[in-house]
Amino acid sequence: MLFDLQPTLEDEFVRLQPLQETDFEALYKIASDPLLWEQHPNPNRYKKEVFEIFFKGAMESKSAFLIIDKLTDAPIGTSRYYDFDRNGLYVVVGYTFIARTHWGTTYNNATKNLLLNHAFKFVSSVFFHIWEENIRSQTAIIKLGAKKVHELEIAYYGEEEKLNFIYQIDKEEWQKLHNQDE
Repeated sequence: MLFDLQPTLEDEFVRLQPLQETDFEALYKIASDPLLWEQHPNPNRYKKEVFEIFFKGAMESKSAFLIIDKLTDAPIGTSRYYDFDRNGLYVVVGYTFIARTHWGTTYNNATKNLLLNHAFKFVSSVFFHIWEENIRSQTAIIKLGAKKVHELEIAYYGEEEKLNFIYQIDKEEWQKLHNQDE
């Protein structure tokens, strides 16, 4: 079975659908909030010309999602898979941002749960690259059960290298946390 890196996934809170070129303006409307990027290695991503590079990378990845709030049917952010290991060992989840109106709610967890449940049908580990100063994202991913396993200088699409903490969740541990069978 091949790993579909861009399916439509949904639960009662969010729908993750393949990102389309036509989603740019709706996504940029969210991304244009400077406070969204204050703990991000590229704090200028709220600027249109900088966000265009981010969006171009998302489209080229062919694995990015538009996150839709199912209660309002409105876009609230994006996330994606990347660095998929063709041997089924791992995939990375990242480039996630969610509108500040949805911070501190269940939407980030719902998004990550959908992505993790789907990924674990195909891989044995999921990694997250989180900038060393992004405490919000580190806290959120630890709450999901991820453990810090490494530190690495990473250059995101079109950006310079920055120190990131690498977090990992293994399929077996995920299934134990969520009482799931193989």
